Amino acid sequence: MSELLAKAFIRDIHDFPKPGIVFKDITPVLQHPQSFCEVIELMAKAVEQLKPTVIVGIESRGFIFAAPIALRLGLPLSLIRKLGKLPYDTIAEEYALEYGTNTVEIHKDAVATGDRVLVVDDLLATGGTAMATARLVEKCGATIAGFSFLVELTFLPGRHTLRGYEINALIDY
Repeated sequence: MSELLAKAFIRDIHDFPKPGIVFKDITPVLQHPQSFCEVIELMAKAVEQLKPTVIVGIESRGFIFAAPIALRLGLPLSLIRKLGKLPYDTIAEEYALEYGTNTVEIHKDAVATGDRVLVVDDLLATGGTAMATARLVEKCGATIAGFSFLVELTFLPGRHTLRGYEINALIDY
C-alpha cells in the first residue's frame, strides 16, 4: 500500500504521559479533513470482509473512528467506557495496567448473542483495553469479528495479547 496521508500528520510527543514514553498524537489527522476521510474509508474497507453486525468503540479516541465507520457500514454503534460513565445496566471488566488496574464497562444490551462485533480504537499498544473489551463482548454472548486500529505499535505486545483475533491496523510503528 502506498504511504497514507495520515502518517505524515501523526506527531511524536516525547515524555507524555510520563518520562520515557513517546506518545503518538493522532489529533493532527483529525484536523486535516482529507486525511481523516482517507483513514475512515480505508479502515471501513479493510473490515467489510469480516461481516460485522455491530461496531464497538473504545473510550475515548476509539469513538472518533468507530462512529463514522459504523455510519459508513450502516451498522449500530455501541460504546465501551471507563467505570461509572454509562447510565444503564452494565457489565464490567477489570484489566491490568503497568502499575495497578483499570475497569471498562458495556451496557448489558449493547450487543447480543449472534452479533459479530468489530472493536475500533485509535491505537494498539499492549492490548489490555482491547482484550478487556473482547471479554465484555463475549460475556454478552456476541462474537468478536475483529479489531480495527488506526495505529499499531509493533514493538509492544498488543498483537500477541489479542492472538487468535483478526487485527487490522492502517499504520504501524
